[in-house]
Amino acid sequence: MFPNRLSSRLTLTALRWTAVSRTCPPSCLSTLSNCFLQNQTARSKDGFHSESAVLRRLLCSQSRFMLRPRETQSRSFSLSGANVVNSAPAHVQPYLRLMRLDKPIGTWLLYLPCTWSIALAAEPGCLPDVGMLALFGTGALLMRGAGCTINDMWDKDFDKQVARTACRPIASGEISRMQALVFLGGQLSLALCVLLCLNYYSIALGASSLSLVITYPLMKRITYWPQLILGFTFNWGALLGWAAVKGSCDWSVCLPLYCSGVMWTLVYDTIYAHQDKEDDVKVGVKSTALMFQERTKLWLSGFTAAMLSGLVVAGVNAEQTLPYYAALSAVAVHLARQIYTVDINKAEDCWKQFSSNRNLGLLLFFGIVAGNLLKESKEI
Repeated sequence: MFPNRLSSRLTLTALRWTAVSRTCPPSCLSTLSNCFLQNQTARSKDGFHSESAVLRRLLCSQSRFMLRPRETQSRSFSLSGANVVNSAPAHVQPYLRLMRLDKPIGTWLLYLPCTWSIALAAEPGCLPDVGMLALFGTGALLMRGAGCTINDMWDKDFDKQVARTACRPIASGEISRMQALVFLGGQLSLALCVLLCLNYYSIALGASSLSLVITYPLMKRITYWPQLILGFTFNWGALLGWAAVKGSCDWSVCLPLYCSGVMWTLVYDTIYAHQDKEDDVKVGVKSTALMFQERTKLWLSGFTAAMLSGLVVAGVNAEQTLPYYAALSAVAVHLARQIYTVDINKAEDCWKQFSSNRNLGLLLFFGIVAGNLLKESKEI
């Protein structure tokens, strides 16, 4: 018991010093973080509950400061998500971090299948409806925030034990579960306002996805395929976008597009899951990364082939033209390079490859737009 007490007090003293001095280098901060997480259980048994809370708050405060870009520390401003969050009032920042406004890649990955569907549904020779794109962008931001809030409410105890997630607002104690629930209600209410701007078919279709949003975070406790459930959830916009423009789904286009999106999610989220595989084993949660292990690249290649096949079918049924298939070829090259070069045992590289999928999704969107514009000239 004495070594645990000593370790706790030394870590607490060090973190108090770094919180004041702000001079702790990243390597030192990493060591303190590991010391903190490894001694969580021991401190609970020895009655160090108050010190544990102080440690977590100090560690998270110092981590956020160290991770801020230099320009943020010098009080200049840019439109990056992290800078927007760091420039917000202190009492608002935990809520913005809870909805992951500082990490917008998730919002992009939720939004992009919507843009594909909206662009495919546009009239031949016309650009996609800008107002509809903006409406879905707002909805994606709100629903991604709501999904993250639900996820963190479910995973509070797990997040405390994982180095990458220990500083999330609910896990660190900055926001209580009740405060998170009220915030969730606000996000869902605003998302409902967005949904009500659509036609009745789309309202019913959009509302039916809520069960996936709520249950997805539980899947990692039950199955090694939570990434598949995330795919079903994140790509609902591939159905909803077309329905919002046309009034109902054309399943010959929407279904292969949706299935392609699900396959895409299996690719990028399996890569993402490799960041946490060691911690996942310790806390007892499941993922495709743990199931595939060293066979990951083979599985990802299969998902990629299925994704590309579905996009070809969707393109043929939507009567797409050459620019679409040129973009599809570029998407194939991007995915092949992503899978071939990713180091699944290096968390930094997994994050880099995962984040690159925003560019992949935008590439496909612009290919759809260009292919649709060419339809008119071919008819003339």
